[in-house]
Amino acid sequence: MTATRSLCHEAPDLLEFEATVLDARPGMVLLSRSAFYPGGGGQPADRGILRWTGGEARVERFEGEGDALWHVLTDPVLVEGSVLGVVDAAFRRQMCQLHTDLHIVNALAFRAFDGALVTGAQIGDDGTARIDLDLPGADNDRVRALEPAINDAIRQDLAVGQVYVPSDLAGAERGLLRSRSVAPPPQADGTIRVIEIAGLDRQACGGTHLSSTGQSPPVRILKVDNKGRHNRRIRIGLAR
Repeated sequence: MTATRSLCHEAPDLLEFEATVLDARPGMVLLSRSAFYPGGGGQPADRGILRWTGGEARVERFEGEGDALWHVLTDPVLVEGSVLGVVDAAFRRQMCQLHTDLHIVNALAFRAFDGALVTGAQIGDDGTARIDLDLPGADNDRVRALEPAINDAIRQDLAVGQVYVPSDLAGAERGLLRSRSVAPPPQADGTIRVIEIAGLDRQACGGTHLSSTGQSPPVRILKVDNKGRHNRRIRIGLAR
């Protein structure tokens, strides 16, 4: 099946795009390219709409078939020709803010707690997110004390960028693959996408992010929970 060219990484600020319909089923369409983030790694999929001559429909979810990405619509329409895709800008921005903020939390915890690995993460649509870290015996007050440093990193407006690292080198670099159980899938050329926050963090990730930390509002650590003998769950919220 023909692959869908993904634009959400190579053009992260692109929120409207034109594409050709490669295949269609009632309520589903396969596009030549797409700027929608399909979800994964605890980050929800983008929201938005597709428009074409004579109609439009909201995108409900995405279904992958190899490198092909089907856009599932809320209406059982049959789409042909070309379309205009429009990503929900406010939702994408909030996801980028929270995802970048989780990287900051992760980086500071990795430093403060001698290489603590991630055991899970989830971004909500309510302006909150959580990250689970392998922190056996950690004092929860020490975890909560990370909040000023998190907001200092936001205030510094550190640049956020991406590079691609060969898989063998990624596995050899301490802290680059920071999840205990999963890693971003390699690109077609065998490289791993790595997100860099200038002077603070460098880790493999497949999600969407801000271009600088200062584009996020300050955050609050809402709660720190013990989840089993090893896990500490840190829940953060955007301070509006």
